[in-house]
Amino acid sequence: MSSEYERIAAIEDPFALLRAATERLGEAQQEVTDLARLRRRTIQELHAQGLSYAQIAAQAGLSRGRIHQIRHTGPAPEGAFFGSGTVTVITPLRPEPGKPRAAVSLDDVNTGKRLEDLARSYDLTVRDDHVGVDGSVDLNRPGLVVVCGPRMSEAMRDTYAQDPVFRWEREEGRPWCLRDTRTGEVHFAGSDETPPSPSDLGYLGRLPRPDGAGSLLAIAGIHPAGSLGVAHWLTTDIATLWGQVGDGRFSVLIRTEYDPDTNEPVKTEMATPLYRHDGDTA
Repeated sequence: MSSEYERIAAIEDPFALLRAATERLGEAQQEVTDLARLRRRTIQELHAQGLSYAQIAAQAGLSRGRIHQIRHTGPAPEGAFFGSGTVTVITPLRPEPGKPRAAVSLDDVNTGKRLEDLARSYDLTVRDDHVGVDGSVDLNRPGLVVVCGPRMSEAMRDTYAQDPVFRWEREEGRPWCLRDTRTGEVHFAGSDETPPSPSDLGYLGRLPRPDGAGSLLAIAGIHPAGSLGVAHWLTTDIATLWGQVGDGRFSVLIRTEYDPDTNEPVKTEMATPLYRHDGDTA
């Protein structure tokens, strides 16, 4: 028996034992899911390198049928884009004018919900959290997906400053924009241009945590519709994105055309190359 089982079994308080056993079961189930995803991903990678299922089976000590079954069933490898274990989706709280309480925008709620649903579709455990009205947020946690721009949080502003490619900029009297430092091109939301159009720009990147002990996923639109567009784009392109960047650091801008009455994305596409922060473009 494992030492962890023995530790829990030795708890004398039955309620504490129940809590500990339930917590450990959740951790164990998530570990099984993560290992199944890793196994399927490894088989896919070996097969892509030219090995047959029979060759993989012989080396792994499994039957060819079992290798083929693993390859086509179980958690999809691209779920690892969000990390492993628990994913925490963080959206901002906003001050409500004239009222002491904080509020959330409908677009932020929708963005967070769609990211949570996407992560759950890959059998990941999902929690939600918020950036405080004052911009406070603990970014030194594993599995973070943070939907917040630089304007609303100093911590996120400092995090975006670690991106070697894109810069958030705003000249006095002008709207926010994103500059591609590789090309010099400046990207504005369509709604801020003349004449205006129902389109926005969203940032998506994997950036270093402040403590240097890992990474987080950062999502932000110039306006909230841009963040919603990034979530929409991920639901259709996450497998391709995972294949190009894996768990490495990267950033890309997503252009979103949306219904002006609902802010719902109508069309999403990459507005820039996909930049891997190891120096290459994908």
